[in-house]
Amino acid sequence: MENNVILEMKDITKRFPGVLALDHVSFRAYKGEILALCGENGAGKSTLMKILSGSYPENSYEGEIIVDGKPCHFMNPAQSEKAGIGMIYQEISMHLDMTIAENMFIGRWPMKNKTVDWKKMNDDAKEYLELVGLEIEPDKILRQLGASQQQLVSIARALSKEPKILVLDEPTSPLTQKESARLFEILHNLKNQGIACILISHKMEEVFQNADRVAVLRDGKTVAAYSIIETDEQRVVKDMVGREMKNFYPKEQVAVGQTVMEVRNFSVPHPSIPGRKIIDDVSFELKQGEILGIAGLVGAGRSELVNAIFGKDPKLLGEIYIDGKKADIKCPSDAIHYGIALATEDRKKDGIVGNMSIKENITLPLLEKVASHGVLNVKKEQKVSKEYFDNMNIKAPDMETMVQQLSGGNQQKVVLAKWMARNPQILILDEPTRGIDIGAKYEIYKIMMDLVKRGVSIIMISSELPELISMADRIMVISDEKIRGILNAKEYSQEKIMYLSAMSGKNTQNVGD
Repeated sequence: MENNVILEMKDITKRFPGVLALDHVSFRAYKGEILALCGENGAGKSTLMKILSGSYPENSYEGEIIVDGKPCHFMNPAQSEKAGIGMIYQEISMHLDMTIAENMFIGRWPMKNKTVDWKKMNDDAKEYLELVGLEIEPDKILRQLGASQQQLVSIARALSKEPKILVLDEPTSPLTQKESARLFEILHNLKNQGIACILISHKMEEVFQNADRVAVLRDGKTVAAYSIIETDEQRVVKDMVGREMKNFYPKEQVAVGQTVMEVRNFSVPHPSIPGRKIIDDVSFELKQGEILGIAGLVGAGRSELVNAIFGKDPKLLGEIYIDGKKADIKCPSDAIHYGIALATEDRKKDGIVGNMSIKENITLPLLEKVASHGVLNVKKEQKVSKEYFDNMNIKAPDMETMVQQLSGGNQQKVVLAKWMARNPQILILDEPTRGIDIGAKYEIYKIMMDLVKRGVSIIMISSELPELISMADRIMVISDEKIRGILNAKEYSQEKIMYLSAMSGKNTQNVGD
C-alpha cells in the first residue's frame, strides 16, 4: 500500500490573524481510491485544499506536500495543476459571458497559424461534456446554463486536464439525483484508472456509498482516518462534532393552528423561456405553527413559486390571503409588511453582504427600527444584533467579524438572525441546509422547532428527502408546473415523493391532501 501513495500532506499548519486554522494536519491519499474528507464547516477542509491547490503559497504555511514521491513547492494554482492536481470547487468560478469551450480550456486554447483553433477546442470540449453526460453545444454562452449544468462544465474542465489527483468540494450540491449518479460513475471509472479522488462532502449517504476511506478533521486537526468498511455513520459524525449524535432531526410534535396564508390560483412565468409557465394555477394553504415542505426535482419551479409569493420575482396570476384578508404583494417590502420572510437558496448572492459585519447584516432589514431621522442609533443597533447573535449561537470572534469570513453554517445563521429580528409570522426557507455540515444542520433544525413552538409558520424547500420527511408536517410535491400531491406525515415515503416528482400531465393536486 505504501508504494501506492500518490499524495501526502505532512504537518500542515496555517495561521490567520488571531486564528490557528490548521494545526499539524497530516493525511495520505492512494492511487485508485476515493478518499472522503469530512468535518464541520470551519474544521479546516477548505483551507487545507487551498494549500494543496496553490491558492495559499508555500511561504504562507508550515508543512510539506509530497506528490508521487516528490516534494512540491506550490506558489500558485498553475504549479499545482502542473503537478497533476485538479480542483472542483463548491462555488463555481468561471467566466459567465464566455462560451463553455472557452471556459474549459482557458489559458490553454489550442492554436493554429497563430490564431485560436476554434474547431479543435469545440471538438475537444464536446468530448469531455459527453463524458459528464452534458448534451449541449460547447459554443453556448455559460450564463445561459443553470447551476447544475455549470457545475458539470466545471467537472468536465477539471477532467480535461487529466489530473492524477482530483479534489471535489461538495460537488453534488447543485446537481440532480441523476446528475449526481453520473458524477459518481465517472469517479469510479477514474478510480479504476489509478486516479485518486478526494471527496469533501457533508452527505453521509454519498460518503458511505462511494468512498474507500474516510479522514476526519475537527477544529483544524486530524482526528481520525479509517477504511469505510471499518466504520459507520455514527462514528464519523461523532468524530466530526466531538460528541454523540443519535438523533439528527430534533423534530417535536407542535399543535398546528388555523390557516395563516392561502395561495390561490398562482401562475408564474418561466424565467428563461418566453411565453411558458413554470408554475400553472396552483393553490395551497399554510397553517400556524406547521412546517410545510416543498419537494420536486431541480427546475420544477419550487424556488420560482416562493420567490413570486415574496414579490421577488413576477407572477402572472394569483392571489395571496394572510389571516383571511387579501394581501397586495408587488415587491419584497410588501411581503415583509405582511410578516413574510424569505431566506433564499443562494445565501451569498441574496442573503448576506459578505464585506459587511455580522452586526450590520443582522440589522440591515430593520434600519427603520435602529435609526431615527436617518441617523443610526449605535447603541440600539448593538443591542438588537447582540440579542440575535447570542440566540442563534453564531460562532465568530465578535459581531464586527465580516460575514464572508464565516463558515457556511454560520452564514446561514446570520441570514436567519436578520429575519428573526423582524419577528415574521411566516418564514420561507429555500434549501436552508445546503452546503453545511451535520452539526450546523442540527442547529438550524433546532431553530426551526423553536420558531414553530412560538407560532411561526415555515415553508421549507429541500432537495434532501430524508430532511423533508423528518422535519415537515406536510409535504407538497411540485412537478411539470403543477402540485402533484400534498402528503401528510402518515403518507410519507421517499418512493411516493419521487413518484409524484416525476409526474406530468393530469393535475393530481388532491392526492394525499
